[in-house]
Amino acid sequence: MVVTIACMSDGREDNYVYVSEALMAGMVAGAAEALISSPFELMKVRAQVSSVIRVQTSTSVAEHVTVAPVIRRLLHGYTPDLKALSHSAGLLSILTNKHPDLMNALQEYPWMMSGSGRPPLVSSVRRPSDIVSFEGWGAFWRGLRSGVVRDSVFGGIFFSSWQFLHRAMLDWKAVGMDPEPRSDEEIGPLPPLYVSLAAGFSGAVAAAASHCFDTAKNRSQCIVLPKYVSMERKLLKWNRPGKRFERAAGIHPSDRNLLFRGFWLRMARSGFAAFMIVGSYYLSVDYLVSR
Repeated sequence: MVVTIACMSDGREDNYVYVSEALMAGMVAGAAEALISSPFELMKVRAQVSSVIRVQTSTSVAEHVTVAPVIRRLLHGYTPDLKALSHSAGLLSILTNKHPDLMNALQEYPWMMSGSGRPPLVSSVRRPSDIVSFEGWGAFWRGLRSGVVRDSVFGGIFFSSWQFLHRAMLDWKAVGMDPEPRSDEEIGPLPPLYVSLAAGFSGAVAAAASHCFDTAKNRSQCIVLPKYVSMERKLLKWNRPGKRFERAAGIHPSDRNLLFRGFWLRMARSGFAAFMIVGSYYLSVDYLVSR
């Protein structure tokens, strides 16, 4: 972000940056951040979700007892379902007439191929070694589409709105000055409180605009997808469900009613964090300059 803005403002008077340039720089910085931080975010979300203790019922315990040693070794973390097994046999049988379109039926029930009615628990696949062995290295970048959109939208809106508010406060301060200032240096610095409030407001607005993509990112990271299921989807040419925008942004259509959960909490977190970071920075600079 700093390097991009430095290249844009090089050679200009007062190192002025336009709002559109701050928007573009923030989007580029957000996309780079999503690409780098995706593996760490996956492990963080898996650790948070796996902290929930799952109470096993008598039915699940009985199902675990009937698991063969070979299946238990190959399908780590699975809970077999007899109904799912019979359904899989019906799908794969050449004598059945319930599924005339076998390809679409398999795409609709990808878990049926494994003989299991439900995916493994997140708590079973949360360590980096388990993720690599069971899901592959590509799992660390799961939900990258929604992550890139989320961080690009957040970074672009945050820096562009902050630049807009900063420019507006400078112009407001310059009103009535005699003689009229020719540069920002003649206007003088803004009060640290005003700059911090502008940063906090920008962080809250950016969090509101990118919150649905943040929910989609976290939801996708909570899904355990084994290697062979990913290969199965490639062989079957499995298409992403949802509308064109949802497919491009990585949003699953079943999550439409969940995209705005925790909306106000994330706005408050981002706004308060931006306010504190910018405020502490200006206070530190004032303290060092005064000394």
